[in-house]
Amino acid sequence: MIPRLKKQPEKKTCHSYTWVDEYSWIHQDNCLEILRDTSKLNPEVRKYLEDENAYTKKNMKDTEDLQKKLFKEIEGRIKLDDESLPYKDKRYEYFTRTTSKGNYSKKLRRKIGGNKIECYFDGDVEAKGKKFFSTGDLTVSYNDEFLAFSVDDKGGEYFTIYIRKISDNKIIEKIEDTAGGIVWAYDDKSFFYRRHDSQKRPRQIFQHKLGTPVSEDKLIFEEKEESFTCSIDTTSCEQYYLIETGEHTTSEVFYFNKDEKDFIPKLFIKREQGILYTIDSFNGHWYMHTNKDAEDFKIMKCKNGKNDWKDFIPARNGVLVGGFTFLKDWIVRTEVSDALQKVFVRDIKTNKEEQIIFTEEKVISPNISLMQKDKNTDLIRIGYESPKTPARTFEYNLRTKEKKLVKEQVVPSGHKRDDYLVERLNCPSHDGRQIPITITYHKNTKLDGNANLLLYGYGSYGSMQVPSFSSSRLSLINRDVIWATCHVRGGMERGMKWWKEGKMLNKKNTFEDFISCAKFLIKKKYTSEKKIIAYGGSAGGLLIGSVINKKPELFLSAILAVPFVDNLTTNMDHSLPLSKGELLEFADARGNKEHFEYIRSYAPYDNIEKKDYPHILITTSLSDSRVLFDEPTKYCAKLRDYKTDSNLLLLKCEMEAGHGSRTGRKNIIEDVAFDYAFALKTANKT
Repeated sequence: MIPRLKKQPEKKTCHSYTWVDEYSWIHQDNCLEILRDTSKLNPEVRKYLEDENAYTKKNMKDTEDLQKKLFKEIEGRIKLDDESLPYKDKRYEYFTRTTSKGNYSKKLRRKIGGNKIECYFDGDVEAKGKKFFSTGDLTVSYNDEFLAFSVDDKGGEYFTIYIRKISDNKIIEKIEDTAGGIVWAYDDKSFFYRRHDSQKRPRQIFQHKLGTPVSEDKLIFEEKEESFTCSIDTTSCEQYYLIETGEHTTSEVFYFNKDEKDFIPKLFIKREQGILYTIDSFNGHWYMHTNKDAEDFKIMKCKNGKNDWKDFIPARNGVLVGGFTFLKDWIVRTEVSDALQKVFVRDIKTNKEEQIIFTEEKVISPNISLMQKDKNTDLIRIGYESPKTPARTFEYNLRTKEKKLVKEQVVPSGHKRDDYLVERLNCPSHDGRQIPITITYHKNTKLDGNANLLLYGYGSYGSMQVPSFSSSRLSLINRDVIWATCHVRGGMERGMKWWKEGKMLNKKNTFEDFISCAKFLIKKKYTSEKKIIAYGGSAGGLLIGSVINKKPELFLSAILAVPFVDNLTTNMDHSLPLSKGELLEFADARGNKEHFEYIRSYAPYDNIEKKDYPHILITTSLSDSRVLFDEPTKYCAKLRDYKTDSNLLLLKCEMEAGHGSRTGRKNIIEDVAFDYAFALKTANKT
């Protein structure tokens, strides 16, 4: 029997507009309590979610063998017994190990020059007996004696901090109900951490001294603005602590010296609406990464204690200037142009700069990392991956430019990169803007319009979708499913303007870009109508939900993972954790009539109509604090009322998980296999 959610009409009014929401009753006022303790969930709602899960399981029963096959394929491409490259601290080198029997990693170390390996954190041991297990932070004190780590065992992102003495593996401190971040004080006698306010917004930073009661923890900083959240870090010179506070469009930084007797944060530069900046200190200079008078950012520099800021890396048209990393004689930085990231190295003494060339491949995702804490070195690690090339890491000498391959992602079941083709296309959108599309497909897949195509998109918060390697995607690509990522507006693939053109009262550009990409790929014979699988999660679920309301006929099926689909309701409820901080991303429906009308005109839940929809899979989690479970649940229930087709409509709710769904390698693979099985089932490729 198809599950049906009870209707309990509620009349709502805003800006003289009145409407009825038949399913709003499932949102509980104690929703934040439920994130901590799911037993407080309304029993009627729980029963409905269980019924939906049973219905989904029944309708996916014919794919169980396929799911098992996909699981084996995906797992077979992972080197289960693996080890990361070591990072050298002052006395120890630290690395991570995974095993074929475990679901979580082990954190290991050995004294530099020694052979004895010491395990200071075993994820499988810590996770034993827990249905959900996620670490927020994991950091060793400067004297190498203590491990500080934070754990969320529900999914609601309420973290408990533990301090363990590494020598005897004993827990000596415990702090509950934190935001998860931990920064050790340089003297190893205390550490800093964040707490939530009553709406689960991390707006307080405390200092905890080892051996003292939590009740005596000192409040170091408190952010008064509800839309802002704060975090703490240290500078590269290890002389200052930095407190960054802000929301998506505006930031402000405070700092204090490690040698101060009493830690009193001082304002660096006063906040200014629409201005983002971060700072760092190294070799007697402050560096600032900012978009002030530079839409796509620039890097400025001045001597410590002086107000003589000068452009260090100036702003350039069409180039998004990224962050930077310091060594004694070098600055390594990133930038993005034409939706592709590049890495540059600058000689501090000569001020000469050059780009690091990783490979002849054009569509790649490069990365850089330090090999050691001591910055008096010319050696770093550089690496890259692409949609067809597994990750490759090199030891790189910045002075001699020598490059030595030190690690390559292994695909145990085998991988021939030349079997796959990667293309970067530009698609004209409804207003003429060119939307980049990254396409990956098997060389034997014919581009005659008959292939299925998975179209992925996100398009919010300025988040960039990078062309990375995914071994799991090969299970679709090897079955003649083309994977296409469209870099729609709302991200920052083409700079700040790209983001601004896909947010607030420009949000519909995100959806139009996605639709344009679908039509373009049909026109170019990569696929056809009713052969496209739309895929997006969280804010990407908002994208997919809006798109299938507007152009359902383009799509065969859609997968919406933890989707932000009742965004009008959430936007107007400023008591929820994220709503206040996102008003400058999605606009303010409650405070502005124009904003209300605009959001209501595209919100997925509010724009469901009586018509045919594609096959739809919706996933959610009961302890998701970012997109509460009631959003996708209401959305599914209303779709059932309105849709005029006989296509699949499935809701899968994880009862012990958060926004990122389940944890542990096995569970993660199972969830991917389930999603892919749904896609293949709808494409008749089982």
